[in-house]
Amino acid sequence: MNPAEWLKRRASLAPEAGAIWRGERKIATYEEFASAAAGIAAGLTARGIGPGARVGVFMGNAPAYLEALYGIWWAGAMAVPINAKLHAKEAAWILDNAQAAMVFTDAAHMPDLMPELPAGCVVIDAESAAFEDLKASLAPDAPQQLAPEDPIWLFYTSGTTGRPKGVVISCGSVSAMCFSYLADVDQVLSEDRILYAAPMSHGAGIYNFLHVLRGTGHVIPDSGGFDPAEILSLAHYHGSLTMFAAPTMVRRLVDVAKARGETGEGIRTIIYAGGPMYEADILDAVEVMGPRFVQIYGQGECPMGITALPRDAVADRSHPRWRDRLNSVGSAQSAVEVRIVDEEGATVAEGETGEIVVRGATVMSGYWRNPEATAKTLRDGWLWTGDMGRMDAEGYVTLVDRSKDMIISGGSNIYPREVEEVLLGHPEVREVAVVGRPHADWGEEVVAYVVGKAEESELDQLCLDRIARFKRPKAYVFVEDLPKNNYGKVLKTDLRARFDGSE
Repeated sequence: MNPAEWLKRRASLAPEAGAIWRGERKIATYEEFASAAAGIAAGLTARGIGPGARVGVFMGNAPAYLEALYGIWWAGAMAVPINAKLHAKEAAWILDNAQAAMVFTDAAHMPDLMPELPAGCVVIDAESAAFEDLKASLAPDAPQQLAPEDPIWLFYTSGTTGRPKGVVISCGSVSAMCFSYLADVDQVLSEDRILYAAPMSHGAGIYNFLHVLRGTGHVIPDSGGFDPAEILSLAHYHGSLTMFAAPTMVRRLVDVAKARGETGEGIRTIIYAGGPMYEADILDAVEVMGPRFVQIYGQGECPMGITALPRDAVADRSHPRWRDRLNSVGSAQSAVEVRIVDEEGATVAEGETGEIVVRGATVMSGYWRNPEATAKTLRDGWLWTGDMGRMDAEGYVTLVDRSKDMIISGGSNIYPREVEEVLLGHPEVREVAVVGRPHADWGEEVVAYVVGKAEESELDQLCLDRIARFKRPKAYVFVEDLPKNNYGKVLKTDLRARFDGSE
């Protein structure tokens, strides 16, 4: 079913309910939101853009982002959200690969994007009169009808190992993600408001669906991004905020709340994912802000929909194995099956490490125009995630690392996250990233990039006290910051590139 139907229904049920805010200013009711989306759809349809067509969205977080998305879906087309931090040449490559008929952008991106646009791709500035005229187009009565298998979201991966791949997500996958969220992650209440502090082109944005389904408000910060002080202020104003955040964002928000003597009042739920949440950080977060945190695990190929660790498990300190659960990513969400397998696809023994595979309704249809990559990643109905992990007897899955990040030294496998957890036990270490460096005799050796002040001898002793000697870093590199992408993920490819001078 077309998710634009949810917007139309909500506008019929509660036309005057607040739908979109910019900071503390209400921008649109649900009736106005639906009218704008329908108008955009009419304008797209008049240009021959309908079911199966692709339309890009290359702009920062803004109310127009939601209007553009729902206009695209109302017309039955596929939305192609593009990371606003990408270079215009990178965005143009995505538009060309997607064979996009149109792209919505903003004034900040327009000048650089225009010279790079692929032939035949029309551009509309969402801050211009042309966009307002489009919204005012004579609107159709109902969204374009779509079947569960019809595609509506074309998400391009980060492309850290080459050109990004377009992940095709269907109407059915979006519906399954929404229903799994309500069953396994959190409830959505009528008085809630979702805050878009992380990029709307990715996880934060894809959570728009279930909040439209429930008719809750959508809040875009005035800053358009992540500012801890602004978030705490908006939480006081709006109340009952839900937000998605990468672990590094959680850490920064907690630090600011602690410094201001606040406890996160007004924030109902923070869903974290997108990278490792270290034990020390989540313990501190719950101590400062209470049981507001839920963890999910997913990836672009199965958006937000593999496992979940609900708030009671994150906050629990009474269960005999609470620490193991806290360090896991939870258990399988309702719409999927999850297994841990060896290289041949056989399920490994309980507690053993292997690759995480998943199948179910939230899994992608495949990669856009890339049958070879699709065949490699989707095998016999199972999505091979590329993530290494283990599963206990209760079904809790613990991530070990990305398979590509595993270090093989002297024939032994070393998982960087295990070493990172140990080093973060030092009170002066703020962040750490462990990578493998080429070694003539051992294949690779362990190197730790450290943010913070600590003596190498102290870090060595921590490792010797807690993990096998061969896992101990052979070198420590102290840095001011770790390289990260727009979503807070540490770019280990950049760190490894320093060893061969390719950076």
